[in-house]
Amino acid sequence: MANEWLRADAAMMMDALSEQMQGIAKIQRDRSRLTATATACQKRITVTVNADGILIETRFADDIGDLSYPEIAEAMTEAVQAAARKASEDGRRLMEPLRERKSRLPRLSDLIEGAPDLGSAMPVAPPTSVAPPNSPERRYDDEDTRFGDAEQPGRRSMVSDHDE
Repeated sequence: MANEWLRADAAMMMDALSEQMQGIAKIQRDRSRLTATATACQKRITVTVNADGILIETRFADDIGDLSYPEIAEAMTEAVQAAARKASEDGRRLMEPLRERKSRLPRLSDLIEGAPDLGSAMPVAPPTSVAPPNSPERRYDDEDTRFGDAEQPGRRSMVSDHDE
């Protein structure tokens, strides 16, 4: 009798795992197509980012020349950050049905006495800073958190991360 319960529990877990994997695959497909758009300066600037918050399109209205370069730069930063926040929120909404299903599944400790609940032990990353470089928010007291020049020797790009 106990073997039949164990077998039924295992079959239920395998079905739930299969359903979970199918759900993950669908969410990954949907997320790969996700974009978010934001505008700034009375729609003179329109930006679109992908699900990772990477800028994939920039459009300027015909009257963009009415703005100064500093105004354009500030508005671009704000618009890209707004679009990235929207993409992140849309991505979280895509994940919600999966989280709900996961919360209904039994925990490992429910199935195996003494087993740890791994989900509650996962560390949560702090929010990523949107502060500009060299701002106080980006300064660290801990030398171990600083990175040197990560550029690979011999590799050139048309994009520079500093003035030459």
